[in-house]
Amino acid sequence: MKELTLTNTVQTEDDKKNQDILKDSGEIPLHIAIIMDGNGRWAKSKGSIRLHGHKVGVDSVRDITESCAQLGVKYLTLYAFSTENWGRPSAEVQGLMRLLVSSLRKEAENLNKNDIRLATIGQMDRFPKNCQNELQEAIELTKDNKLLELCLALSYSGRWDITEAVKKIAHHVKEGRLDPDLINDQMISDHLSTADVPDPDLIIRTSGEYRISNFLLWQLAYSELYITETYWPDFRRDELYEAIRSYQQRDRRFGKIPSSKDENSYSSRLVNKKS
Repeated sequence: MKELTLTNTVQTEDDKKNQDILKDSGEIPLHIAIIMDGNGRWAKSKGSIRLHGHKVGVDSVRDITESCAQLGVKYLTLYAFSTENWGRPSAEVQGLMRLLVSSLRKEAENLNKNDIRLATIGQMDRFPKNCQNELQEAIELTKDNKLLELCLALSYSGRWDITEAVKKIAHHVKEGRLDPDLINDQMISDHLSTADVPDPDLIIRTSGEYRISNFLLWQLAYSELYITETYWPDFRRDELYEAIRSYQQRDRRFGKIPSSKDENSYSSRLVNKKS
């Protein structure tokens, strides 16, 4: 079987061992979502321009995508460009558009060879035509791949996503095809841009900011949060493993109390934490 590689480096035996330990130690998240923050501040700390941080951040995307695929993560959603990012200086926005196009040209074939499917969510129509074309070509090329879905949230806003879902449902009501009393959580989820994808199990935010920043607002209702001070260009697989280890230690009850057979073990964990 051909070894998976997006980084064009051979996976070390130590890294394989670390991944095996992680797989044996608990559940690997099915869906990881990441707010990739800190590119500009990383560049500033290096005495460079902000765009340099975005370029190095592509290397992090490559490494994190590769390691997620190796671990068995099935969905990876990256917050690559928010609707608010359109308000940045025009030179930076134009540079980001060029970087997106060049990265897609370089990476599409590599994603395809490694059985990774590319998807996008967001307002694609706001992007320049050449960006839209590159995205569509990469999506078409990789559409049948099964190992991992890499979803880029581009010109994306959680509020926009919910608003669009409400509009679609309102049209059904207006046309007499839906009783408003039948509207429920699942129906709203089914009309979001992520309708075919399970909600994220783990959300990671780099650069130490403690906010969601309009990302997957509906979908993150029960996601586990992991926040790191590390800027995105420095965030690589070792810290991803640390985030997953943290996730594996969480008691995910989704607002419920433990079942009777789990109560004793749950109570003992609480006692141990206090002592």
